[in-house]
Amino acid sequence: MLKSIKINNFAIISEIELNFESGLNVFTGETGAGKSIVIEALGFVLGARGDAGLIRSGADKIIVNAVFDSGDLPGELKEKYQINSPQFAIKRELDRKGKSRAWINNLNVLISDLNGIGGVLVDFHGQHEHQSLFKPSVHLDILDDYAGLGKTLNVLRVVYNKVQDIKNKIAALQMSAEEKSRALDLYKYQLDEIEKTAPRPNEDSEIEALLPKLKHAAKLKEHAEEAYEILSGMENAACGLLSKAARLLEDMSGFDSSLSEAAGEISSALASAEDAAATLSSYKDSIEADPSALDDMLARQETLRKLKLKYGATIESALAFTENLKKRINDLQSGDENIQKLETELAIALKKLLSLSDGLYAQREKAARKLSALVAAEVSPLGFEQVRFEAAIEHTRNIGHKGADSVEFLFSSNPGSALRPLRNIASGGEISRLMLGFKTVLNSGTPVMVFDEIDAGISGHTGKLVGQKLKKVSEGRQVLCVTHLPQVAAYADRHFSVAKVINGKNTDVKVEVLEEENKAMEIARMIGSSQTASAGYRHAQDLLREAGNKFKG
Repeated sequence: MLKSIKINNFAIISEIELNFESGLNVFTGETGAGKSIVIEALGFVLGARGDAGLIRSGADKIIVNAVFDSGDLPGELKEKYQINSPQFAIKRELDRKGKSRAWINNLNVLISDLNGIGGVLVDFHGQHEHQSLFKPSVHLDILDDYAGLGKTLNVLRVVYNKVQDIKNKIAALQMSAEEKSRALDLYKYQLDEIEKTAPRPNEDSEIEALLPKLKHAAKLKEHAEEAYEILSGMENAACGLLSKAARLLEDMSGFDSSLSEAAGEISSALASAEDAAATLSSYKDSIEADPSALDDMLARQETLRKLKLKYGATIESALAFTENLKKRINDLQSGDENIQKLETELAIALKKLLSLSDGLYAQREKAARKLSALVAAEVSPLGFEQVRFEAAIEHTRNIGHKGADSVEFLFSSNPGSALRPLRNIASGGEISRLMLGFKTVLNSGTPVMVFDEIDAGISGHTGKLVGQKLKKVSEGRQVLCVTHLPQVAAYADRHFSVAKVINGKNTDVKVEVLEEENKAMEIARMIGSSQTASAGYRHAQDLLREAGNKFKG
């Protein structure tokens, strides 16, 4: 679980440090107080996109540190990131130039590493995430993830790629003689151009490093000779004086040990000067201004630039293009290859692909029935009388790299209402509750779940049902929830009050952990009351009692 987070200079936050507990951690506060900024900072440290516009005014960079339990990580990730303690820290920085750096403990890592480890640790559900879920194009991926079909899909993808490769070979053999001749001429010309240039990996970088030395060779030689003459000129006089001073200090240190270090420093300076003179002697003799060598290197740099413009953004890309050209040429030159043999191979591969596709459909259909029942069961207690949910599958013979199936999620919240696509659901409250059910079913293995205003569009009794569901979801795991509903906040195991603080021209965010009667006062504020003698305060106490939370007063 998430143990703590420290946020510096993120948006309007100057510095806050929060400690979390297992169970339901709730953030409340006025609109615009900064509740969601804390969640955004957590996403940032786990690899979400960040830009310099997030840096607090007047600051140089964002720094976010998060500490997690290492027990939530699989063994391969612990080994990869050298995590051997019960807890581990993730740190990320972003400066005003847009440069981002990240660490796991003290190990420097890529932002993609943060995305990988973040996906294992935390599942985010933001205010607008449901919009992507309304796209039928993602429904198939969601069902496959739920069913654990990753390995099966990989096998199917290999066979599908083999089918495409055989089809391409057949198409190449069936080209007309004129088309084949044109293609071969083009490929051979491109290959010959690259091979004549003969670029080496990283050659452009090497040239960039060497050019300054060639361009300024005359000045380098002149300065080297002058520096050498200075050192050589002082060798007899100054070095003799330094040697004498060193001997005197060595004698003196026999009576006062505090002078030993000074004697050593003089000896070291003498040795350094001698070493520098020897280095400069070799350097000045080795360097020569060579206009022709400079011209050659500039010409080579221009040749490589033109090559990269035509065949890839980097030399490595151009070399990879070379291998692709060789394969194309080989395929085209195999004009005598038996097309019948390839067609036999294609028939075998297609039969296997069809079998895999049919098997995948059977697995998806089984998983769809189970997913439909589980989602309906999860959302039914959230104020729906006769909710229906269906992951509808259509199976075709048009096989792609994901098989031959399309999936669309259908939903009905009222008796007698027909099942409709999710994108046609109009009620924000229905959307929020359905998303909560989805998250409960689809992310059962994630130790931390984050809900940013999952209760948008609902109120009253339905809000209480959502609070109960969030409390249930938080059993055995950790949930972070930004809410505007007192009915949800009452179920918090740890309640954070977020407030915007304005000091003169500066704005900051203050986060306070509420205890006992302070919880009742904050919930009363959410209801619309600010006095302990008010009906709103008594209602807040009732909500806390119903949620099983105790307080004084």
